[in-house]
Amino acid sequence: MTQHSRDTPQFYLTAPSPCPYLPGRHERKVFTHLVGDRAGDLNDLLTHGGFRRSQSIAYRPACDQCRACVSVRVIANEFRPSRNFRKVLARNADVIGEQRSAVPTSEQYSVFRAYLDARHRHGGMADMTVLDYAMMVEDSHVETRIIEYRRRGPDSGITGRGEELLAVALTDVLSDGLSMVYSFFEPSQVSRSLGTFMILDHIARARRQGLPYVYLGYWIEGSKKMDYKARFLPQQRLAPSGWLRIDAQGDAASEPQD
Repeated sequence: MTQHSRDTPQFYLTAPSPCPYLPGRHERKVFTHLVGDRAGDLNDLLTHGGFRRSQSIAYRPACDQCRACVSVRVIANEFRPSRNFRKVLARNADVIGEQRSAVPTSEQYSVFRAYLDARHRHGGMADMTVLDYAMMVEDSHVETRIIEYRRRGPDSGITGRGEELLAVALTDVLSDGLSMVYSFFEPSQVSRSLGTFMILDHIARARRQGLPYVYLGYWIEGSKKMDYKARFLPQQRLAPSGWLRIDAQGDAASEPQD
């Protein structure tokens, strides 16, 4: 009995709360803890099944009579940037991404705080302190990395390091891809489209590492907050029958993919 409880994840269901994406609806989540030596394997398995990670918790929506939240992953090797995406890459040609261990810094928190105040002032994370931010970064029992995006400096070609911190991505490394857990950017640099740029950079990183997918979390049809995720094609969306391929916006899903 002890062995079973230690090796088998226990799942729990949250109470209903207002949905942050669809007005007038309520959400519930099923969740489990990601701890111990097998946390990485469990995170892999659950991510493939539509779960997301937040600190040491893996969760997915379990709403009554609503299946609007759809897990999305970009097919990295087949992705080709559109004209608009190429413009974003050009606007950020002076930005370099530095992959680091998941260690929080005051510099990161400064950008994080500015991002929340400008973009999510009334959201659930609005009151996060520097200690809360540190927990978000450090409380992980899986392979997690921080990618810092900095403006290129005069010595960057020699040192490989940039100067001003512009954006940050907290990313899990899975057996079959990169999962973007959370990302944020300096709001004064909105013209750069840094959110889009970070996804494009992750797709390029996945390709270089031989990983087939970039997991973007949940997409909700009709939600303006989520519309951007549908633009990264081709992609797969998780349905009850499995992962379905989407090649163009508005396409019906094709046959299940492994």
